[in-house]
Amino acid sequence: MANELSGKRIAFLATDGVEQVELTDPRQAVEDAGAETDLVSLEPGEIRASRHLDPGDTFQVDKAVADASASDYDGLVLPGGVANPDFLRADETAVSFVRDFVEAGKPVGAICHGPWTLVEADVVRGKTLTSWPTLKTDIRNAGGEWVDEEVHVDNGLVTSRKPDDIPAFSAKIVEELAEGRHEELAASTAAADQAEASSEFAPSDAPSA
Repeated sequence: MANELSGKRIAFLATDGVEQVELTDPRQAVEDAGAETDLVSLEPGEIRASRHLDPGDTFQVDKAVADASASDYDGLVLPGGVANPDFLRADETAVSFVRDFVEAGKPVGAICHGPWTLVEADVVRGKTLTSWPTLKTDIRNAGGEWVDEEVHVDNGLVTSRKPDDIPAFSAKIVEELAEGRHEELAASTAAADQAEASSEFAPSDAPSA
């Protein structure tokens, strides 16, 4: 790859239980394209990755999410692994961090179970994405459309299903990061929020007692 991401800084948000190859391979692709990357996590120190059900390597955290801001980065990548996004979606600071990227229209990539954190951040409404198949009901319940594709791009939101999809996922996330901010992603998120708010305060059709 050329240096199409030169001058950009990309956050990889992950914690213990992250699927190792879904962290290392896209991160290497982004760095090979010229970007600088930070591993952002729930706490400083190290995280332990997994190789499916087996323990993986440890990785040094560059910044705790409490000390990070979406404004510091040009994009975000959410690797999968079952435990990793489950820990992340239980942390309000991590969830807000993710939501800030989408609301700003900055490219976001999520693979396998990674979209769980997008669901928790309430940013999939009105969007089309893919994931590990067991997440499709969660995505649909959150107002998104789920598709079974190797990689799907929706206005800067890049999603894939599993480790086998990493080459396609990495190529697309580099492409979307190179394009920069996606106004349509920010606009669609704002419109979905407004529609949801309007429906919550709409008068009931039921006759009064």
